[in-house]
Amino acid sequence: MGFGKWIFGSIGFALSGTPLGAVLGFALGSIIDTATDRASGQNKERTAHGGPGAGQARPQQSTAGDVALSLVVLTAAVMKADGAATQRELGHARTFFNRQFGPRHATELIRLLGDTLKRTIPLREVCEQMRAHLAHAERLQLMHYLIGLAHADGSVDRAERQIIQDIAYYLGISEKDLASLHAMFGVRTTPASAYAVLEVDAKASDEEVKKAYRRMVVKHHPDKVAHLGEQFQKDAAEKFKKVQEAWERVKKERGLV
Repeated sequence: MGFGKWIFGSIGFALSGTPLGAVLGFALGSIIDTATDRASGQNKERTAHGGPGAGQARPQQSTAGDVALSLVVLTAAVMKADGAATQRELGHARTFFNRQFGPRHATELIRLLGDTLKRTIPLREVCEQMRAHLAHAERLQLMHYLIGLAHADGSVDRAERQIIQDIAYYLGISEKDLASLHAMFGVRTTPASAYAVLEVDAKASDEEVKKAYRRMVVKHHPDKVAHLGEQFQKDAAEKFKKVQEAWERVKKERGLV
């Protein structure tokens, strides 16, 4: 399936008259034109879907296409935070896009990312647009990816940490949720990180810790993003695994059964 068909068939909120559309519009239009020119039946395709901006009713459920475009813009914002995108960061993004969307779509998304890196991103406005259309579990998954991106070059500097904090705030991600996601990248290193992942104080009672774990199971269960496709669910399962690792570490430390 061509990139144009994939995007046209799955766009819910990203384009035409929106902050996100203003960032992506020109480059995305060029990519779609190129892709659809190669595809057969391009006129029927455009007539059927109406092109960017057609049917702007809010979707009942976000799609992989919505999340892909959101990822491109937020990836660019994080890469630009410390001055320039590194090869490790670009490699991390390419690997992720390949895994999530396949090599052909990933190539076009990386092209789109390259253009977005050259643009000014009205971060608050685009994040507020995403917040209005993406479910909490989807926004948590975006943040987990962005934190991993910041770690891709071996360290997270102050500028990257600040931009991630800003994005989380604009997306409506709580400080506890953000701290938990950060801690997932160090869950095996210290006992404190395990408690942070579970969003519970180390001085909490055993019953409070058990309740915290159950809340985290519900919050991060991979089924919450199953509608985005198998690969998104697999990535969510990796995040969910960090919750399990944190629980096992705390359970062992406390002698819980």
